[in-house]
Amino acid sequence: MSTRTDLELAALAKHYGDAVAVAGIELKIAGGSYCCLLGPSGCGKTSTLRMIAGHETPTSGHVIVAGREVTHLSPAERGTAMMFQSYALFPHLTVLDNVAFSARMKGVARAEREARARELLELVAMTPYAARLPAALSGGQQQRVALARALMMRPRVLLLDEPLSALDPFLRLKMRAELKRWHQELGMSFVHVTHSQEEAMALADLVVVMNHGRIEQAGSAREVFERPRTEFVARFIGAHNVIETPAGKVAVRSDRMRLTADGEGLPVTVRAIEYQGAQVQVHVQALGDIADAADAADDEAPVHTWTAALSDADFHARPFEPGQRLAMRWPEAEAHPLEA
Repeated sequence: MSTRTDLELAALAKHYGDAVAVAGIELKIAGGSYCCLLGPSGCGKTSTLRMIAGHETPTSGHVIVAGREVTHLSPAERGTAMMFQSYALFPHLTVLDNVAFSARMKGVARAEREARARELLELVAMTPYAARLPAALSGGQQQRVALARALMMRPRVLLLDEPLSALDPFLRLKMRAELKRWHQELGMSFVHVTHSQEEAMALADLVVVMNHGRIEQAGSAREVFERPRTEFVARFIGAHNVIETPAGKVAVRSDRMRLTADGEGLPVTVRAIEYQGAQVQVHVQALGDIADAADAADDEAPVHTWTAALSDADFHARPFEPGQRLAMRWPEAEAHPLEA
């Protein structure tokens, strides 16, 4: 990454009537970054991406690309390009003509635009399919064409809206590696919207976790995973337990939890066991909650549940069973305090 800022969002907000989709967020994305906007449905990530692209008008605030205010410019004037979740290829145009389309609309000579389109098809390994129509392509191939088309006008920032969500799990892994390679080869900034924690962790050097239109935390993938700032981030990123202690609320990674059949610790009972290959997930519940839950009507009783991720070898050396009473503890240094 360079020291330049490719994209800046300043007090950016979007309201739909009384509903607040984006609540005045502040964000700077350094040149050459791979940024993932991560969060659940309705958190504001796609509205943010569409305001950056120029497909939504902000209620207030500013979008700045490479130091230039672009908030009220058309999508074509911004120096950004968007790859849509649906890919949105023109069904009646060949792969080559789909990629060259934006240059054609700008009046670029045919020989020049087709030469550029062929370069991009080479980049995404789609040269043999140049004369095909989109209907004759697989989902992964259509995605490659959509990416090449987005790169046609040499954008400063590439915007990707859930680009892997329509792919099967095997192809998703393959295309994730391809996105990483293309990002490194092209050297431009990518802004990628996803609800997949795994996807964000694998791809991004800047993870921006959003919730209710606000940024809960922004940082490197390791920073966000190792030191979640709030309870929401700890729970959404996953692999953490949120525990109330006398000193306040803390997050402890599930692979740092210890379970023993005797000794000191928080009394718990095993609710369920999930074998996941390299790890075994042991789901436990606070012992006192069992009676509380039985006495309360419906779901009114507070039930405290946590997960310990044990290695396959450790679990099978000392296996547990559902219903078994255990003691749960964790190293004090592994308890990370959470903000209110």
